[in-house]
Amino acid sequence: MNDAAIRRFAREISRSHRIEKGGKFRLRDHDPADTGPLDDEDKPRAREALEAGRAALAELQDRLYAQDRWSVLLVFQAMDAAGKDGVIKHVMSGVNPQGCQVYSFKAPSEEELDHDWMWRCARALPERGRIGIFNRSYYEEVLVVKVHPPILRAQKIPRALVGRKIWNERYQDIRAFERHMARNGTMILKFFLNVSRDEQKKRFLERIEHPEKNWKFAAGDVRERAHWDAYMDAYQTMIRETAAPHAPWFVVPADNKWYTRIVVSVAIVDALSRLGLSYPKVDKATRAELEAAGRALAAEKK
Repeated sequence: MNDAAIRRFAREISRSHRIEKGGKFRLRDHDPADTGPLDDEDKPRAREALEAGRAALAELQDRLYAQDRWSVLLVFQAMDAAGKDGVIKHVMSGVNPQGCQVYSFKAPSEEELDHDWMWRCARALPERGRIGIFNRSYYEEVLVVKVHPPILRAQKIPRALVGRKIWNERYQDIRAFERHMARNGTMILKFFLNVSRDEQKKRFLERIEHPEKNWKFAAGDVRERAHWDAYMDAYQTMIRETAAPHAPWFVVPADNKWYTRIVVSVAIVDALSRLGLSYPKVDKATRAELEAAGRALAAEKK
């Protein structure tokens, strides 16, 4: 797949999976098994496109790091077994580790509970020139906390501040936080890996049946399945409330891992290519210094 084909595919992906305005977004309109313009026979093309995406991403990240102006935040949210770890591994495998930071956010520690709920994510934001990856994020505060109210009661927030509007207030805080980041040079891309309940069951059974995958499974994963509908409502509302042109959501079909990975890869490359990244240009004085250094090196005796 050549560069022009990748760009065309990227535009198609953006149209079909990118959500910039939540509005009347309905999760049921997005099929977890969708493979867009591709089918199983196109898997070789998909692997080729993924490899091309890795190469393009490596070059763009190099420019991002050298230019030192923009930072990039990639947010991944999903139900268990949707493939977040695999996507991060396969899509980002060609990126220079020095320019990439990955954070996984699990249950908050005592120190984190002694701060506001955004604190632990805010302190992990990427520096200029770097790509930050959040495997789960501050969005857990309107997902798992919303589905399980006892978690909210354990967050040490003064009772007077925990009212019926708490979720709307958190959506407001997230919108303001992301707007602030965007205005200061952070490009935000958010990915919801949309796995079906049947596919999740299949992957859970594989984790139980294959010893090398046992470590991936926890009994709590099955208990969370009992709240599937509540989670789907929470994800739908989350996307409706927080999708924006400067912080879009990509609702990525996750039942077919090969397609999930190509969608994420192409979406990232497409967005980075729009930033106008370039290597810094040196002025005349610096150029003269470089040329002098080159002459000195060339004149050295072997």
